[in-house]
Amino acid sequence: MTLTDKPITFDKFVRWLVWGIIVLAIVCLINYLGSVLLPFAVAWLLAYLLYPIVKFVQYRLHVRNRALSIIITLVGVAALAFGIAWLIIPPMIEQFQRLGALATTYIQTAANIDSIPEAVGEWTHDHRQELEDIVKSDRFTDGLKAALPQMFNVVGKTANIIISIAASLITLLYMFFILLDYEYLTENWIKIFPKKSRPFWRELATDAERALSNYIRGQGLVALIMGILFCIGFTIIDFPMAIGLGILIGILDLVPYLHTFALIPTALLALLKAADTGQNFWVIFAMAVAVFAIVQVIIDMVVTPKVMGKAMGLNPAILLLSLSIWGALLGFIGLIIALPLTTLLMAYYQRYITRENEEIATEAENSSQ
Repeated sequence: MTLTDKPITFDKFVRWLVWGIIVLAIVCLINYLGSVLLPFAVAWLLAYLLYPIVKFVQYRLHVRNRALSIIITLVGVAALAFGIAWLIIPPMIEQFQRLGALATTYIQTAANIDSIPEAVGEWTHDHRQELEDIVKSDRFTDGLKAALPQMFNVVGKTANIIISIAASLITLLYMFFILLDYEYLTENWIKIFPKKSRPFWRELATDAERALSNYIRGQGLVALIMGILFCIGFTIIDFPMAIGLGILIGILDLVPYLHTFALIPTALLALLKAADTGQNFWVIFAMAVAVFAIVQVIIDMVVTPKVMGKAMGLNPAILLLSLSIWGALLGFIGLIIALPLTTLLMAYYQRYITRENEEIATEAENSSQ
């Protein structure tokens, strides 16, 4: 008999209510302390991702000192990130500068003007009275009053993000000390709970870690394959920055379907190629969109089912939904902890509500017999 078959007594209802209040209080507390907890959450996530590399450096490369292994790992990862950024960012900046120069030349030629700033100044001088009437109108004043609070709100949020980024040194310190005692922390965190409830939390954490690990490895492989396919596709159609753009799309796909935002630089690069070569922009852009469509079909129909499978824990749609929900509840820190919290809830549901894990274990035991 599962938990859903048991009658709901008044005592059980009260316990659920108390647990609901506790969970709500924890969510409110995390939201209130978000700016303080954000560096620690980011550090723990990075430590979780980097620990296998630290372990490889320490035991496979025989660097016995853990602190030195962490430093070597950080230097290697930083060098890799710098190499990828150097491969993507400078060529993209150069392409956008060329696009700006071509746009300026086109405007000057089409409008028969020598200097855009001078033309703007002349137009402003000729229409000074109309501009003064617009500025003095009630509609402009009301619009300005409505826009200013929103602008200051955006500025305030931007300042908070900048402060969080400035706290990267604290994040690195957190990550360093977490990696230094990673085994101790992961094995002894259970001691914060009473002894009688420790088996529950240990089993739940084991299920969540398994699902999270499987998903991260699977999605990383999917993103790698997608990046390679885009590099090949863009190279075939002779698209600007084929390799760099393919790598960028692969990195963006570490969060499923985030790579669709790469259509924006793709359109700009198509415009640049059209202006530079005289080809039709829509033909170039249509070819790039065709690459997007073909690669997406291959990923969705072949790669994702093969790599992720049904046992990988999280469907991309569920991940996007979890990012939206946790982001709305806890802000930026919610985006950081969305994946582990979602896998934790799914692990709880599968183990203690539907009891799928017990059924799988029973089937495996029967088949072995």
